[in-house]
Amino acid sequence: MPNLPKNNVLKAVRVLIAVLVILAGLWGMSSSYDRQAIAQTTEATGSDVVLIRLDGAIDAVSAKFIVRGLDIAIEQEAELVVLMLDTPGGLLDATRGIVETILLSDVPFAVYVAPEGAQAASAGTFVGAAADILVMAPATNIGAASVVSGDGSDLPETLSKKASQDAAAFIRSIAERRDRNISALEDTVLLATAYSATEAVDLGIADLMAVDYASLLQQLDGYVVEPGDATTTLDLADVTTTTVDFSLSEQLLAFISNPNIAFLLVSLGGLGVIVELWHPGLWVPGTLGVLFLVLGWAGIGQMPFSWAGVALIALALLLFYMESTAVGIGYFGIAGTISLILGGVFLVGFFQNPAIPGDSPTVSRWLIGILAVATGTFVLWFASEVRKSRYISLYQGSMTSINLVGAAGVVSTVLSPSGEVLVNGEYWSGELESGPADSAAVGTDVEVISVDGIHLKVKSVESDSSVSDVSNSE
Repeated sequence: MPNLPKNNVLKAVRVLIAVLVILAGLWGMSSSYDRQAIAQTTEATGSDVVLIRLDGAIDAVSAKFIVRGLDIAIEQEAELVVLMLDTPGGLLDATRGIVETILLSDVPFAVYVAPEGAQAASAGTFVGAAADILVMAPATNIGAASVVSGDGSDLPETLSKKASQDAAAFIRSIAERRDRNISALEDTVLLATAYSATEAVDLGIADLMAVDYASLLQQLDGYVVEPGDATTTLDLADVTTTTVDFSLSEQLLAFISNPNIAFLLVSLGGLGVIVELWHPGLWVPGTLGVLFLVLGWAGIGQMPFSWAGVALIALALLLFYMESTAVGIGYFGIAGTISLILGGVFLVGFFQNPAIPGDSPTVSRWLIGILAVATGTFVLWFASEVRKSRYISLYQGSMTSINLVGAAGVVSTVLSPSGEVLVNGEYWSGELESGPADSAAVGTDVEVISVDGIHLKVKSVESDSSVSDVSNSE
């Protein structure tokens, strides 16, 4: 039986409602988790200390996370904020934001490079140097903050010199502000020098060494610091520690802000929406497609993206949709695949300003190639199937409007007066014309007298033998 016509407007509204319900659920979960993201680790009645734990690359999400931790410290009127840091580096813009937050903090701020084996490499060097107090655990290191390109490769000589001088001036200004060894910190940028914990303390880069968090608090009790314009003596004899970890929403943002995940979500989300447009009524591709697009673009928004890459991906999705409407050898599908590849290359990191080394926000070339080829192949195949189904529908439509009138059929379910009939090998909704007979049994021969969509009006037809018997009796 031919498909019922679909109400595309109603379908779009339903998909939008489903997506909004899912997003509202995620927001509600994250809000609830955010309120529980603060855990009291001690029960002493003395001073409050806020412990922020950051393990991973420095990016826009981690910068907001540190700001949230500092807001908690201000709200609780904490005696000290401790950032337990282990990072390979990160983005320069995010690093500048964190440094600015630390330097402007009125709450004493300590950076603790821990646990043993941790590092405050590249971007972490700037963050550690900006703290009021820099403490390092044994077997940790700091430094290697030279400037590289967005994809981690070396810069051309002229650009490298310019960027390195800018970063060197940045770290000199931090060292001057915190009275640290300017020359040693400058070498981490210009010469990519790294220092062990012992070397950092001996050179005046770090202030103390502490084997664990308890030792850190013990050594800092009575320590004199100058946050902002004030001088404060820390009272840490009895403390209540509030530990701040990534909330559910921050974990989600950190996950989707991975350039590979974001590119995958946008590509698959766009494909899901296109499939829904090709074949309205499937629900699942459209709903998941819109959700993936929202999450993907939210993740891309956390990174230094390029509008050129965004435009190329949007063009690829448009070309993929056009593939189903055009008759040919797949020109739009091939062009869409090429556009998707270029969009992935240009999306994140390609036009990025020089950065201090760390995790570079670029989409894997392998992922771009595999996903683009797989998506293009699927689009070409699916578009071909869509065109075939449309041709079949056109053929069936012509049969319905013209050839079915007068066609012979047989009753497949009792007509009383409505039921089902078999005509031209297909089952149709049938209705018996008004007349002396109120119903027609299964197997009764009928003839189509009119067509209304998928509904056929039929009349009962007597067999030849019945007609002959009636004539003889007369």
